[in-house]
Amino acid sequence: MSQPLSFQLIDTHAGGDVSRIVIGGIAPLPGASVREQMHYLRDDADGLRRLLLEEPYGIPEMSVDLIVPATDTAAAAGYIIMEVMGYPIYSGSNTICTATAVLESGIVPKQEGHQQFKLESPAGLVQIDARVENGVVESITCEGLPSYIDTYQASIQVPGIGKVTYSIAYSGGFYALVDATELGFSLVREEERALAECAHKIVEAIQAERGFSHYSLGDVGPLPFLHFMGPVERVADDFYRSRSTTYVHPGVICRSTTGTGTSARLALMHHEGRIKPGDRLETVSLRETGFIGEFTGTHLEGSQAVVENTITGKGYVLARSEIVVNCDDPMVECQGLRHILTQG
Repeated sequence: MSQPLSFQLIDTHAGGDVSRIVIGGIAPLPGASVREQMHYLRDDADGLRRLLLEEPYGIPEMSVDLIVPATDTAAAAGYIIMEVMGYPIYSGSNTICTATAVLESGIVPKQEGHQQFKLESPAGLVQIDARVENGVVESITCEGLPSYIDTYQASIQVPGIGKVTYSIAYSGGFYALVDATELGFSLVREEERALAECAHKIVEAIQAERGFSHYSLGDVGPLPFLHFMGPVERVADDFYRSRSTTYVHPGVICRSTTGTGTSARLALMHHEGRIKPGDRLETVSLRETGFIGEFTGTHLEGSQAVVENTITGKGYVLARSEIVVNCDDPMVECQGLRHILTQG
């Protein structure tokens, strides 16, 4: 019998998407930056991601965020994002959850009112604006990554569906943006399974036909995301609302609308000339939760005009726990995990 191993979690959610924040029990990872540490996890220690997103500990619809020491002195902490599709360099919902967890765990002491600090993601520094009322973290506003439209109004024949019109945005990952109404969806919870099946077919077809390259990062892998867009309602002069659903390949419909999905929508609305700096878009999920994206401006990165934006949401603490890992359990795979646990 081997000695059980353990590490510590704070389970959180933002908009319904559960993020499991690993706050203790993991040894320091090699790498001169959080991005390099992410590469180490991906290539040499993927067991942590698989353990927490697979039976018996988790399900693929969850995410995992590992808190690591920041390598940039301007940041209070670093974090690495893990999802069913792998290791995205950025995620709005995961950033909201991680910021909430570092405040609730005392890694960053809470201050009443508004407080600002930075976190270091694999994509770089992220500005966090937290609102704390009566000791409760009521909202987190985080920077979205510079976002842009790579492809506008392309079309593809999808087996079982027919001709589909789509645009491609980059907002931390490449997103296929499709009109939900054109595909026969109202974006209500009862459609969740049908949305997943439809998105799977579209993503598979696009992946088989073409790839996408970021203007500075180059090849970042096959298309991982699809975002169903509902009609846009103008609520006020500077405020819009739209039902939205994000799919992660393979097979996951996110509970929230996702921060990067909201950033992608802002990039598309700017591309179409429908918003101006200071305008906000609330995306509303199948579960009636929402994030608010604000279009704050544009700038050039090389020859690419990108959209600056922020995402606002609320994170909730669900549980504080110690995960016990028994490598003798036939349901548990310790390969790719034991060597990064502090007791290992």
